[in-house]
Amino acid sequence: MDQGNSSRVTEFVLQSLSGSRELQIFYFAFFTLFYTSIVLGNFLIVFTVLSEPALHTPMYFLLSNLSFIDVCLSTFATPKMIVDFLMEHKTISFEGCMAQIFFLHVFAGGEMMLLVAMAYDRYVAICRPLHYASIMSVRKCTGLVVGSWLIGVLHSISQLAFTVNLPFCGPNKVDSFFCDLPLVIKLACTDTYVLQILMLSDSGVMAMSSFVLLLISYTVILVTVRRRSSEGMAKARSTLTAHITVVTLFFGPCIFIYAWPFGNLPVDTILSIFYTVCTPLLNPLIYALRNKEVVSAMQKLRRRQVSS
Repeated sequence: MDQGNSSRVTEFVLQSLSGSRELQIFYFAFFTLFYTSIVLGNFLIVFTVLSEPALHTPMYFLLSNLSFIDVCLSTFATPKMIVDFLMEHKTISFEGCMAQIFFLHVFAGGEMMLLVAMAYDRYVAICRPLHYASIMSVRKCTGLVVGSWLIGVLHSISQLAFTVNLPFCGPNKVDSFFCDLPLVIKLACTDTYVLQILMLSDSGVMAMSSFVLLLISYTVILVTVRRRSSEGMAKARSTLTAHITVVTLFFGPCIFIYAWPFGNLPVDTILSIFYTVCTPLLNPLIYALRNKEVVSAMQKLRRRQVSS
């Protein structure tokens, strides 16, 4: 038998959030409830936008796609984490680990681009309102969504292309509840310093450039809103507050984790849980509870369901 093949790592061991059996049972119930709320809350927004003609606008079209990608972002690892709370040995196959890395970067990269698209939509609506209908056409909105997914896929492929062929022949314990690229790369049985720099440059540049672009966009929008005092601008300020809150919640943990990507800190696990589990639940709460049109549409939908 070939020694190289026999010593190749075929599975990785994932870190548990707690060694206590009682705490793991509690986490199982807690995160099951959390994940169920994520799926139901986000799909409620998608269904509401699709079923209510008043919400058939570019802003809500993008919002429904954000809700869908939030479900995807929470699904790539959370169900596996929930099941692992009931397992004594928390392992994942090599192929499953690579799949988690791939989907993490597809969904995270896609959401970054989608948040940029939503900022562009608000910029056009507030700074160029007379041209909004012609600029934010159905074709343009569809292109923004498709482009967001394509960029996410290309970003993920670029991250994974050099990883799948790395020699993994020794340590196989990942210091997280899911496979994250920086943590997996450092388990390879070779010098990966150059690869680490490439991965950092790829993810770091994408995250920081998106975040800076969003900051510039919202600064311009806020300056424009401040110069006006109409009722429409008051509504715009409320919408902008929700957008800026979501952007901060998403990019904050992501940038912090990748600022020290190859020196795992205890807080990294908490932040990983936050942006893969908590943020997808907070997004629908922020957008739905702060938006009177969405709340009104949900009430109409509920009345129709009750009457039928």
